[in-house]
Amino acid sequence: MDYYNKIIESVHVRFLKGNNFKVEKPVSVVNYQENENGLILLHHGTLKFGDDQELVNEGEVLFLPKGRKTQLTLGAGNKKADLDFEQFSDNKRKYLQSISFKDIKTTEEDCISLVNFESKVFDVVNFFNSLDIPPFIIRFNDRVAVLIEDIVKELENGTVGKERVLKSLTEILMIELLRHILKNRLFTEELSTNATYFKDPRLIDLFNYIKTNLNGDLSNKVLAKVANVSEDYVGQYFKMLTGINPQDYIEYQRMEAAVDLLRTSKKSIRDIGKEVGYKDTAYFCRRFKMMYGVPAGKMRRRESLINIQ
Repeated sequence: MDYYNKIIESVHVRFLKGNNFKVEKPVSVVNYQENENGLILLHHGTLKFGDDQELVNEGEVLFLPKGRKTQLTLGAGNKKADLDFEQFSDNKRKYLQSISFKDIKTTEEDCISLVNFESKVFDVVNFFNSLDIPPFIIRFNDRVAVLIEDIVKELENGTVGKERVLKSLTEILMIELLRHILKNRLFTEELSTNATYFKDPRLIDLFNYIKTNLNGDLSNKVLAKVANVSEDYVGQYFKMLTGINPQDYIEYQRMEAAVDLLRTSKKSIRDIGKEVGYKDTAYFCRRFKMMYGVPAGKMRRRESLINIQ
């Protein structure tokens, strides 16, 4: 148990956004994904996910770890639209209408609440993504559902201290999520296999070095010096502890930084690519679309449409 307490102490949690949606038209989305950890609370109606289209019951929560793709179905009916993720992202308002939490309680139409949060180990590694946990349903856990409701209600509250309350609620939400995983013995193999970076400070040094040098030389030769291992061994060492090779991890971190810049700056795609380590803009754009399913420019426009408050 002390081991998991250390994990919790090491994870930096940040609230990102939350909203309530009414399903205007039934839709099934192939390769749906959240750019940050997402929790979908089903208030009314139909919610399914995965290849087998597992059903989420009303009052239950679907957890979507950052970047994990799944087929997601919202609403029921024979006239359901079948879209890929890019089509859905470009036309989200056609299928989901933002509504207040008060309206959710007075309607029987299909409604969900969605909360997104960031969780990083030592402010470097995306925690749930690094554990390689797939999307799953949080069943029989009213505590998680109530916390999501409290967050979306707080978002509509204009009183003093809202940001502080959202921070506190999100930290509790992350803890309750981890408690649920441990209590129900979910993903025990993933937890024991993929959380080994807590035991090796050299790996943390690598994570920190990569984070602060994304636009620099991150060859295996450089990484080997940081970790104080041989150049021939550094790739094997990194993969043994994380499950991925260092260059794949580096590309993932560069793309993460690019997404953040697309959200928070007005820099050109070319400048963003260079800032995260890509001298060739065309190559950066190809890799970005391959990873996220949408071009970088569309990602920027989509974020402005999705963040309906």
